[in-house]
Amino acid sequence: MKIGVTGATGQLGRLVVEKLKEKTSAENIVALVRSPQKAIDFGVELREFDYDKPEILAKSLAGIDKLMLISGSEIGKRTAQHANVIEAAKDAGVKLILYTSLLKADTSTLGLAGEHLSTEDALKKSGIPFVLLRNGWYTENYTGSLADVIAMGTLYGSSSDGKISSATREDYAGAAVAVLTTEGHEGKVYELAGDESFTMSEFAAEISRQTDKNIPYVNLPVEEYAQALMKAGMPEAYAQFFAGTHVSTEKGDLFYAGHQLSKLTGKPTTSLSKAVSDALSRIK
Repeated sequence: MKIGVTGATGQLGRLVVEKLKEKTSAENIVALVRSPQKAIDFGVELREFDYDKPEILAKSLAGIDKLMLISGSEIGKRTAQHANVIEAAKDAGVKLILYTSLLKADTSTLGLAGEHLSTEDALKKSGIPFVLLRNGWYTENYTGSLADVIAMGTLYGSSSDGKISSATREDYAGAAVAVLTTEGHEGKVYELAGDESFTMSEFAAEISRQTDKNIPYVNLPVEEYAQALMKAGMPEAYAQFFAGTHVSTEKGDLFYAGHQLSKLTGKPTTSLSKAVSDALSRIK
């Protein structure tokens, strides 16, 4: 049983490959990457794989039984890129595709939802058995900027009291590996999120507790928040997008209490406290 993982040099893909090696022989794993030279330390078979090169994709998928299609990072190009992969998977005879979609993609107001829904539709029309892993937000989306938050002494946002059921990349990778290495998942849609939910105010309180500093959360109007991000050096398009995710947070799009992720992995998701502690240990 050959398992292929796209985007294997990315932060999520690398974790999936490493966790797969704990569950199955390295001979069964194929890392599909744009630049194989960047993955020579993986200890698995490497094949060139570029979503924008449809002419090479089917050959690279030859012999793959299960394919994990990790969504591309180029917003606005992903519908076409993913369609290229799905078409190539049909030609190559792939038997199952796992796709990393978006939490509650069919109801979410996040700007990312459209491309995920179009990919889900392409999978449904492809005739290839599939599993949808609708991933929620990564906790690293928040802890990754801790150094800046601490330096400013304030956590800014535009989420009001919206709840966030985030999980770490390692949590999501564990769920993907559980599905890749067990049977009975065809046609399933898994809404994946953390067991624990928090607001931005609670996130600020946790940072304050662990740093012994008073770091409040200040909620800004969305346009004011976008302007603040631009003043901090973020390009306008990204600032508008990121501020928009806070509006969707307020609407509940990042909240989910179904515990499907921890049910797949068989263990609780990483707590906010541990995620903050781990992040602080990396910046000290």
